[in-house]
Amino acid sequence: MTAGRPPVLLTLVHGSAALVAAVSLAVTFWSGLEDRGVAVAFGVLIAVGELTRWTGAQVREAAPLGAAGALSYALLGADAGRATQHGVAQVVAVVVAAGLLGSVPHIWRGGGRTPDHLARRVLSTGFAAVCFQPLYNQGVFTAWGGPAYALLLLALLALTALCDAVLAAALRHSRTRWPFGPLLRDELRALLGIGSAVCATGAVMALAVAVVGLWALPVFCVPLLLTQLSFRRYAAVRATYRQTIASLARATEIAGYTPAGHARRVAALSRAVGRDLGLSGRDLTVLEYAALMHDIGQLSLVDPVPAGATATLPAEEQRRIALLGGAVVRQTGVDGAVAVVVERQADPYRQQPVAARIVRTVNAYEEKARDAGPGGPLTALEELRLATAGEHAPDVVEALARVLARDCLTLPRAG
Repeated sequence: MTAGRPPVLLTLVHGSAALVAAVSLAVTFWSGLEDRGVAVAFGVLIAVGELTRWTGAQVREAAPLGAAGALSYALLGADAGRATQHGVAQVVAVVVAAGLLGSVPHIWRGGGRTPDHLARRVLSTGFAAVCFQPLYNQGVFTAWGGPAYALLLLALLALTALCDAVLAAALRHSRTRWPFGPLLRDELRALLGIGSAVCATGAVMALAVAVVGLWALPVFCVPLLLTQLSFRRYAAVRATYRQTIASLARATEIAGYTPAGHARRVAALSRAVGRDLGLSGRDLTVLEYAALMHDIGQLSLVDPVPAGATATLPAEEQRRIALLGGAVVRQTGVDGAVAVVVERQADPYRQQPVAARIVRTVNAYEEKARDAGPGGPLTALEELRLATAGEHAPDVVEALARVLARDCLTLPRAG
């Protein structure tokens, strides 16, 4: 990929969304709004959902209320028993206008993911509207009623959610160059959480508005808003939990056993290698926590290892430090899976879990490359490759090399 140029897939998704939005706005402006009261009500709902969008962390759906409102409008067939007349173009136009209005504060604050967010919203909503509005306006669903109609809406929402998951994974793959398969798997797993709540709320709002009118919108927004608030609190607790682990990991730095920032560098690079190898979200979290605390067993040493370089110690001494570190981790109340990774980072790599292999290799690389000068990264990688026969897993070493090359953390070879 040429430096400075956006990836082709990213350009294609953004260009498609911009084209769909422009055509829809032009058609709606030319033909005028149908059912203006309904359009304004859903537009306000979507704008409020975008205004309350969460920008504090990487989440599956940052604006669940806006997503539910957009999907509900795309699948809306009637208002208090009266058939609506809006079509696909008006659905997309209302979503675009409301989304842009609600995104103004985020753009003003420098929300870097706003283009991706809006592109996904436009394309997924347009897909749902294309699947439903033309057939509804032609009377295909007139005879459908009761459970059959509700199941139809749920099926369309599920299909739309799958398409949105593919879009989200494709955009993240394009920006980060992480493997597409694991990203898509994480997106699909996340659909069982906030994604299912968004789909259910979208279907319920469309059905309720069809029966009782627009008064159903504020009533059915409350549960989703409460869910969003609870999710934010849960994420805040997790962030605090991670900060606590990071603080514990700094104990070795404060005591002078390891160089400043060593644990953070190993954790960041380990997570990137785990991504390259296709680890899932939970496994990546365990890997990151274990990498942060991998040296905590050194606190048991009477004489610190020079520069904290445990990779140069005899195998038995490495294993003793790892076991002591695992015991410390268990005493802190951290997930037992983290303690297992810390305990087994010094075992022969063929007997280690993948996370322990990654921590061992990345720790060795960081220690070798840290003070080796300009050619240190390449020299450290060559040493790790030579040690793949007994000390380091070949697939982990090659994944590390790909991550370093991709992120431009190594110098180019001479010539």
